[in-house]
Parts: sequence; C-alpha cells; structure tokens
Amino acid sequence: MPRLNALPPSEWQMWVFKNRGLLLVPVALILVLFGSPSLRSAVVGIAVAGLGELIRIWAVGYSGVTTRSDIVTAPKLVTAGPYAFVRNPLYVGNAIIALGFWLAFSGNVPITTSLVMFAVVAVLIVSVYATIIPLEESYLAQTFGGEFENYRQAVARIVPLSAPLPRDERQGEWNGRVIARAEIITLAYFALMVAAVIVKIRAAR
Repeated sequence: MPRLNALPPSEWQMWVFKNRGLLLVPVALILVLFGSPSLRSAVVGIAVAGLGELIRIWAVGYSGVTTRSDIVTAPKLVTAGPYAFVRNPLYVGNAIIALGFWLAFSGNVPITTSLVMFAVVAVLIVSVYATIIPLEESYLAQTFGGEFENYRQAVARIVPLSAPLPRDERQGEWNGRVIARAEIITLAYFALMVAAVIVKIRAAR
C-alpha cells in the first residue's frame, strides 16, 4: 500500500469539515418531506439507525470531544475500540443511521421514490465524507508520521475487510463521561428523526 502524503488542506476541504454536520441536514429534510413510514418500516429502520448510533457512541467514547471540533485535531492516535476495525467508525455509524432512517421513511412510498431518496442521501453522504476523510488522514499522517502509516496499512478506512488490529497494538480507552458533551447534538437529531417518523405514521391514519 503506498504511503499517504501529508498534503496541505484546501479551503474547500476546511469549509466542508467545519460545516460537516450542517451539510447533512438535507438528508433529514429529504426523508421527512418525501418519506412516508409504515409501522413495520419504522420498527426496522429505527432499529438499524439505533445500531448506527451505538457505533457512534462506542467511537466517541474513545475519540472524545474532538469529534465536535471545527478544525482537524487529534491529541493522540486512537486505535482501540471500533478504531481497531475501521479507521472511520464515526462515519460508518452516520451512514448506518442514514440507512436506517431511509428504511423507516420508505414504508409507504413507491419503490421509485424510495430509490431516488436513497440515491440523493447516498450522494450527499459520500460527497461530504469523500472530502473530509482525506483531510483528516493527511493531518494524522503529518502529526503521527510512521505510527499512523502503520495503522493505515493495517486497518481499513471504511469496510472492515481484514482482521482487526491486534490487541497489543491498540491504543486508547473508552470514557463514557464524554458522551454527554460530545454526542448530545447527534442524540438530539436522532430523537427528532424518531419523533418525525411517529408523527408521520399518526398523520397517515
């Protein structure tokens, strides 16, 4: 695997990173405005989204409050917990959350509408993360050098296609105390989306 070059960030990458949360708001709006959940799709979809949120909580407990920073920063290289399986577990969690709510809102819409919603949601998510992941990894390469390079070669970026990082090479500890500060915004959005699903089901009766 070729070595990752630590390139200077572009203004576009920095803007996308700073506004990464706001840029994904259209995902929620599209699902709420055009979706129509059924009871079955709501149960299945919210369960899938809940799995994504649990992955986020698992990851945030290791990475801490830096996940809410407006600038790319990392006081240490974390390779334990979900980071032993993929390098970007937060974004994996976000993608699963989006998939779950897409399933939830697709229960009573035509298949073509459901597929269009999925395509738009997927394009938005991929576009944001395809921009900021290289930015973050360039920073990590510059900050941690060979330590990050070894980690990058051992652990997949998104899809865990290989064995997890050996336990004796994992760094970091889970701290549940940071969840309230670092994850409260995402939990609030999650609750709002669940509420939107419930409201739309009741309105359809």
